[in-house]
Amino acid sequence: MNIDPSLLEIQVHQEPAYQPLVDFESWRVAVLNYCDALLPERLHELQRHDETDEVFVLLRGRCILFIGDGQEDAGTVRAADMAPLKIYNVKKGTWHTHTLSPDAMVLVVENRDTTVDNSPFCPLTAQQTAEIVAQTKACWSP
Repeated sequence: MNIDPSLLEIQVHQEPAYQPLVDFESWRVAVLNYCDALLPERLHELQRHDETDEVFVLLRGRCILFIGDGQEDAGTVRAADMAPLKIYNVKKGTWHTHTLSPDAMVLVVENRDTTVDNSPFCPLTAQQTAEIVAQTKACWSP
């Protein structure tokens, strides 16, 4: 049975990286899949959103959210090893980034107006990147 597309829209994203799938009024739903740029040793900055929270839900695979507690810089970066199907709400103004396993898929819900203009980046020191690598190994070691 076919359903009129004006009643039901179906979106899929299987390619690497982030892709917005639905924008409606003030919100956006996107999918983040594994990409090489998010390998722990390649993480050299955190991002924050100055106008909105951002929600992550791990659908499959593994994902670690890295959260910085600083204001102007990243401060201390801590790892949250995400559990599948739990909602992780990164609060407005919180520095964050993530690493994913090759089979990972993460649902992202954010404000539709989230752009680079209201989402600054903060560089990580070499020591902070090394800590992210070490935290990933600690979380994902057998």
